[in-house]
Amino acid sequence: MKRLAINLVILASVFFVFAACSNNSKDKKEDTLIIGIDDKFAPMGFRDDNNEIVGFDIDYAKAAAEKMNMSVQFQPIDWKTKESELSSGRIDLIWNGYTITDERKEKVLFTNPYLKNAQVVVTLANSPIAKLDDLEGKVVGLQSLSSASDALDNSPIKSKIKEVTEFSDNVLALNDLKSGRLDAVVIDEIVIDYYMTKEQDSFKVLNESLAPEEYGIGVKKGNEALLEKLQKALDEMNEDGTAADISEKWFGENKVLQ
Repeated sequence: MKRLAINLVILASVFFVFAACSNNSKDKKEDTLIIGIDDKFAPMGFRDDNNEIVGFDIDYAKAAAEKMNMSVQFQPIDWKTKESELSSGRIDLIWNGYTITDERKEKVLFTNPYLKNAQVVVTLANSPIAKLDDLEGKVVGLQSLSSASDALDNSPIKSKIKEVTEFSDNVLALNDLKSGRLDAVVIDEIVIDYYMTKEQDSFKVLNESLAPEEYGIGVKKGNEALLEKLQKALDEMNEDGTAADISEKWFGENKVLQ
């Protein structure tokens, strides 16, 4: 009987600790934004030489969270599964150079667009490729399930390309371009502009772009309350100059849409 009483006390203690931990996790979730990112998407979100996650969207998200009296946690995800990660509740936001498209609007809620972008074609600096028509019979790379893929699918040149190779991220695609396994890469203009500042003698960008686009932040369908709160924070950042300061830091000019 004595042993039974002791066991009951132990079980009650374990239950109390578990319940407390569960409540703490819930409380943390309520005031913490879990943000899904592609951590190889410079300059929007990527790892620096110290393996720290940095970038325009990283600073932008931190500033917005501060306006919302919340903290942020950046969660690197497989970009191919971003909408699934959001709908399942494993992340609260998709925020990392996320292009607004009609197809994605069916799956997520979007903030107002905050940056303009375009899908462009990059080749090696010494490549004979000079225009989109020159891609006929060539091997082209891009990030899988990205807006680059959508832009190429909607271009007449797609049917003339010999092969399209998909990669999990842009870094791998650019590495294959440099090694000669690809003839060209379709990529975000903002991304390749950043890489050109690092390796300007390695690449060239064709004058013809495939598609203009805009970046937005993805919120789970049905969570209009979070969308409204986030949009209010973004608007305040535009008004008080916070957004402009972050843009100046990463782009050397204010590119944020008002």
